[in-house]
Amino acid sequence: MIVAVTLSRYIARQFMLSIMATIASLTGIVCLFDFIDLLRRVATRPDVSTNIVTEIAGLHIPYFMIEILPFGILLGGIICFWRLTRSSELIVARASGISAWQFLAAPLACAILIGTVATSMVSPLSSAMYRRAEELDQQYLRSGGGPLSLSSGSLWLRQADTQYDPHGEAILHAGGVQVKEGELHIRNVSIFRLDHDDKLMMRIEAPDGYLKNAGWELRYASEVRPNSVLHPVGTVTLPTTLTLERVQESFASPDALSVWTLPGFITQLEHSGFSSIRHRIHFQSLLALPMLAGTMALVSAGFSMRPSRRGGVAKMVGSGVLAGFLLFTISKVAEQLGKSGALPPVLAAWAPTLAGLCLAIALLLHLEDG
Repeated sequence: MIVAVTLSRYIARQFMLSIMATIASLTGIVCLFDFIDLLRRVATRPDVSTNIVTEIAGLHIPYFMIEILPFGILLGGIICFWRLTRSSELIVARASGISAWQFLAAPLACAILIGTVATSMVSPLSSAMYRRAEELDQQYLRSGGGPLSLSSGSLWLRQADTQYDPHGEAILHAGGVQVKEGELHIRNVSIFRLDHDDKLMMRIEAPDGYLKNAGWELRYASEVRPNSVLHPVGTVTLPTTLTLERVQESFASPDALSVWTLPGFITQLEHSGFSSIRHRIHFQSLLALPMLAGTMALVSAGFSMRPSRRGGVAKMVGSGVLAGFLLFTISKVAEQLGKSGALPPVLAAWAPTLAGLCLAIALLLHLEDG
C-alpha cells in the first residue's frame, strides 16, 4: 500500500510537470501567432502604438490557456507516460502487481483538479481580460460603434408586455440598429403586441426610436388594431428591462462572460427575447471541462503505455495525437450543430467528452486485460 501511494505521488508529479510545460509551450506558440496577427492588422493604423498591441495580446493569454488545456493535457500526458514506459518504470510497477488503474488514479485526479481550477478560477479571470481585450480591439483596430453596428443591422426580440395583458408579449423588429452617442437607435420599427393566447392585439409602426431607461421610446409612431385602420399616435413607450449594456452583451462573445454570471445572464436573455443558445453551449462546455481534462489524461495513458519492446511506439503516440485532433474536430462540429439548433446545448457540449471517455476506457481495458 505504501509503495502504491509513493508511486502514485511520483507519477502525479511527473504528470503535472509534463502537462504544465506542454500547456505553457503551446500557449506561448499560439500567443506568438496572435501577436503577429495583431501586428498585421495594426500595420495600416500608424496612430496605434505597439504597446496597445502587446496589451491586447497579453489579455488573450488566459483565454488561450483554457482553449489549449485539453490538448495540452493529452500531449503532456503522452510525453509523460511514454517516458515512464521507455525507462521501464511503469513496466516494473505493473509486474509487481500494481494495476494501471491504481497508478492512473493520481494523474486522473490531477487532471480533473486542473480542469476544475480552470473552470472556477481561471475562467472568470479570462472572461474579464477577454472583455477588456475586445474593448481595446474595438476602439483601436476596428471600425464601427460596437457589436451592434458590426452585425447585420437587423434586430428581432420577444419580450414580456403586461401593459394590456398580465401574460402578454411583444415582438419587436427593427430594420436598422446602431449605437449613437451612447444610445441604442433603432429604425423602421414594427411592434406586434400579443395577448396570453398569442392573439394579435395591436401593431405599432415607427420610423425610429431609442432605448431609454423607461423602455423603448418610439417617435412619430402609428398604431393599428384588428379591424381598424392605421392612425398616428405620436410618441409611444414600450416598457422593457433591457439596457444598452445588456443588448450589447447579448451580441458579444460568450467568452467575455464569467462562468458564475452566465446562468443569470442566460435567464435574462431568454426573458428579454434574445437567443441564448451560444451562451448555454459555452456554459455547458465550461462545466464539462474538468471531465474533458480527465478524459484526455486517460486517453494519453491508453496510447502511450505500450511497452517499447513490442514496437510501434511512434505509431501509438501518433495515434494518440490524431485521436486528440479527432475529438477536437468532433467537439467543434457538435458545437456548430448545437448553435444551429440541431442538437440540445447539453448534448452538444457533453457528447465529445463522453465519446472520448468511452475511447479511453476501451483502450485501458485492452491494455490492462489484453
